[in-house]
Amino acid sequence: MKAHIFVTLKQDVLDPQGSTVQRSLQQMGYANVASVRIGKFMEVELTGTDPENVAAQVDEMCRKLFVNPNIEEYRFDLR
Repeated sequence: MKAHIFVTLKQDVLDPQGSTVQRSLQQMGYANVASVRIGKFMEVELTGTDPENVAAQVDEMCRKLFVNPNIEEYRFDLR
């Protein structure tokens, strides 16, 4: 089973990297780009087969290691 984990800055946290990419895209002619937020993506392969147990483990991994809860939020899905 694989977990796809998406980590992004909280909406109220400034994203200077995203702002830089947004400006660059607009300068390249993509005038309809209103906002860009930069984040992280992780793919974790797990050997468990019980989706509830695996989800609990992934949630714990995120809270303990992958995410800074002060400025980031996360979501994941299992495949």
